[in-house]
Amino acid sequence: MKNTFQLLFAFLLLVSGFAANAQKNDLKETISSGKWVTRTPGYHIDATYNAEEADPEDEPDTQKRYKTFSFGSNNTFTLDSAKQRYSGRYRISGDEIILDFNPVSVTHLRKNMDPNNSSTDYITEHETVKLPKRALHLSDNGKMTGDGFTYKNYSGAISGLFNFYEFSGFANVTWKHMVMLIIGLFFIFLAIRYEFEPLLLIPIGFGILIGNIPMFQVVDFNLKLGIYEPGSVLNILYQGVVQGWYPPLIFLGIGAMTDFSSLISNPKLMLLGASAQIGIFLTFLGAIWLGFAPPEAGAIGIIGGADGPTAIFISSKLANGLNVMANGETVKNLIGPIAIAAYSYMALVPVIQPPVIKLLTSKRERLIKMKPPRAVSKLEKILFPIVGLLLTAYIAPSALPLLGMLFFGNLLKESGVTKRLAATASNALIDTITILLGLTVGASTQADVFLNPSSVKIFGLGAASFVIATAGGVAAAKLMNMFMKKGNKINPMIGACGVSAVPDSARVVQHMGLKEDPTNHLLMHAMAPNVSGVIGSAVAAGILLSFLM
Repeated sequence: MKNTFQLLFAFLLLVSGFAANAQKNDLKETISSGKWVTRTPGYHIDATYNAEEADPEDEPDTQKRYKTFSFGSNNTFTLDSAKQRYSGRYRISGDEIILDFNPVSVTHLRKNMDPNNSSTDYITEHETVKLPKRALHLSDNGKMTGDGFTYKNYSGAISGLFNFYEFSGFANVTWKHMVMLIIGLFFIFLAIRYEFEPLLLIPIGFGILIGNIPMFQVVDFNLKLGIYEPGSVLNILYQGVVQGWYPPLIFLGIGAMTDFSSLISNPKLMLLGASAQIGIFLTFLGAIWLGFAPPEAGAIGIIGGADGPTAIFISSKLANGLNVMANGETVKNLIGPIAIAAYSYMALVPVIQPPVIKLLTSKRERLIKMKPPRAVSKLEKILFPIVGLLLTAYIAPSALPLLGMLFFGNLLKESGVTKRLAATASNALIDTITILLGLTVGASTQADVFLNPSSVKIFGLGAASFVIATAGGVAAAKLMNMFMKKGNKINPMIGACGVSAVPDSARVVQHMGLKEDPTNHLLMHAMAPNVSGVIGSAVAAGILLSFLM
């Protein structure tokens, strides 16, 4: 009897062992069939995000990402999470799947914060990571749980479709992208429908569309597509903005196109160009009052000069996201918002300036006719860029890249012996740089970088600075008239041309003058403060650089 019970007990153990082993095999077969997928929120989209260095008060943008488990029949598994792959071995204990991860080398991407290192590549840091053990369960409804997430089983083909979807724009679009797309389309509309600076607004508007196509972004992952991703085509072209190459080349073309005769014939009108720069310095003070650091405020202030290339040049030096201030903080990267604000207000000259001019002048003042400018000799035209360079560069050597190219381009034009070079600078070269500059500046308005409180403040300050600059020029003309004889009075409207929006501001004044009196042609007179405004804004930029670098 005793032997019978022993045999029965042994038989039950054997049967239970076979049953347990069969259960294990069934579970292994179940989990190794297809892939186990979940989509979870909380993944940071900044490739260089570092939780240890992040400001706890900031709320960085995050996205949902797929996380996938793949189990092999040989007791190995892989976990794909935000394009980082982890592997290891698993074992089945009862109804639990115990995961033991292998160590994996993870490459962290960090921004290059060394202003003396011109490389655009990320700085890489390597770390060996070993995830802790975890246990998963297969529930009765066929879903896998256990690490805080719920995974569903899909075939390899369906899992591949999820991967395709994750890289599409539909999976990554946010309301910020849609806002920027509307802005880009609005710029293109203004350029085509109302011809507001079409040579600038069309490249910038289309660049905004390019820069705000949603794409896959996650920590420590560089797809090399976006303008802020080192190695991408857009990022390479954007270096002309970041490193300040494009603005001097634009100034070369401007110099080769500009006739300074009106300024040479009436040098006192240069005071109007100088007076309009008050917008730069008052905006600088306003930006500091709003909480911007002095270098950032200096870059923002240049918007008041209505000079896009100069605004880009100085922001690439002062608000580039690289320079470390005396208090140990790094300046913000404000190149995109400043450039967009500067070019936007340049395009809106016909909208902004007329109300300010009418508010500050009487009808009698707007009817003032000025004496025709005197004829200027060829020698004067040749000497002007040479003397102008020496005078302005000695005052503000920091602006030499801009001033040097401006006067060099003008010398090419006026010398009469370098017509081919002048034609290249004033046509093919400046057109090419305008395309590259507009497209990359527009693309730099990536939604997650551009849409923030700082950008709103910059646009507000830009509008105020443009109004102040216009008013400053008009007020200076009225003041000068107090000391001039009746026959030598200045039409105060041309004071508004002291901003650097060449020749749009002069055209606005010409149109307003003809509207008041069809025989009153002010274009040539208005060009004098207009071109002096170009020089004045460059000098002002050099002065700010000297104080704030």
